[in-house]
Amino acid sequence: MEFTLKANLRSRIAARLGRMYLSRIQKNGISASTISRLPEPLLAPMRRDGLDPVARLTEHQAEQPISKVPLPFGMDAWVVTGYDEVKAVLGATDGFSNDFTNLAGNAGVVEDHNPGGLGFSDPPVHTHLRRILTPEFTMRRLRRLTPRIEAIVEERLDAMEAAEGTVDLVQAFALPIPSLTICELLGVPYEDRHDFQQLAMERFDLFGGATAPFGAISASLSYFRDVVKKQRENPGDGLLGMIVKEHGDTVGDEELAGLADGVLTGGFETTASMVALGSLLLLQDPETAARLRDDDAAAAPFVEEALRYLTVVQVAFPRFAREDIEIAGVRIPKGDLVLCSLSGGNRDAKYTPDGGGFDPHRKASGHLAFGYGIHRCIGAELARMELRAAYPALVKRFPDMRLAVAPEELAFRKLSIVYGVESLPVHLR
Repeated sequence: MEFTLKANLRSRIAARLGRMYLSRIQKNGISASTISRLPEPLLAPMRRDGLDPVARLTEHQAEQPISKVPLPFGMDAWVVTGYDEVKAVLGATDGFSNDFTNLAGNAGVVEDHNPGGLGFSDPPVHTHLRRILTPEFTMRRLRRLTPRIEAIVEERLDAMEAAEGTVDLVQAFALPIPSLTICELLGVPYEDRHDFQQLAMERFDLFGGATAPFGAISASLSYFRDVVKKQRENPGDGLLGMIVKEHGDTVGDEELAGLADGVLTGGFETTASMVALGSLLLLQDPETAARLRDDDAAAAPFVEEALRYLTVVQVAFPRFAREDIEIAGVRIPKGDLVLCSLSGGNRDAKYTPDGGGFDPHRKASGHLAFGYGIHRCIGAELARMELRAAYPALVKRFPDMRLAVAPEELAFRKLSIVYGVESLPVHLR
């Protein structure tokens, strides 16, 4: 789960490939039919068959772990699906750029909508920002959130227990936990959580038109500028207040707003999807659910294997080759776009020779669910804390919980950067 700001991939590609068309795209948006006409090899990493990658992705991976995909406007993209190859690309800091200007192209878009933060920056800017954030995400600092996370989980379980009839685990459990946790982490009002959720989820809608993600970025940044202003005047004990206290004016308001926005979007939707899909795994595997109920030590290995198996952030940041570069014997020309499939890498036979299915006994070390290299998810430990608290508490409180619909009736996202299930109706008793 790269701690990132995800946006409409198609709009980014269009903006990068054809700047002359940007104003038309911004005016008219991009339809679902246009997205569906993109080359299938580019879309396959964002599709699933239930909880598994589509067959086309795994078949292609065995033949060509790095494959070229011709795009409009005379540019090529490269889809990377092999475990070793994904690590090679994500680890090549000097070979590829994540900078937002590669994606937006148009100066007005960069100025008005640049989210800043870690995800869309290269060294030395990235190095500077990560140095500021890293101390706030050490286990020593994060431990202060443990009682609050546990309380949030219990509050949600109490609300579910008081509900009558069918309960949707997505709305009642998966969404509120990371939303409340991020509000606690940043030190911003929880009463704004509904706005948070709307702004965050719009980043991942591939059918919302070309400008929908940019509008969500602008609205979110505008909100956080106001939060930063208040923190400057009266620093609190949250992440923003701590940065203000420790770094003062050496961190600008725009930098702080961008960092806060990145924390929100990277830590909300990704963790919510993991909570929901991990709960589905437990509903389908009573033996593993019983192990979590009876053995506290089972939570950590379950979380790691669920992270690997589910890989809810399906693709890493789009990257652009700075110069001609060779990865695993394949030459990628300067300027070409590279899209790394994290879900493909985590199922690669070189990494999981047993086929990559869910195995609660697996030691899933080295997985790519949080990315790799300098852009690896800075909030990985926070996500783990939330998941380790949520899953055992859920199965202990409701040992007889079961799906309220047939598994084939569940609606999963059909084409997504962050994979998830739309709803998860259950009977609790």
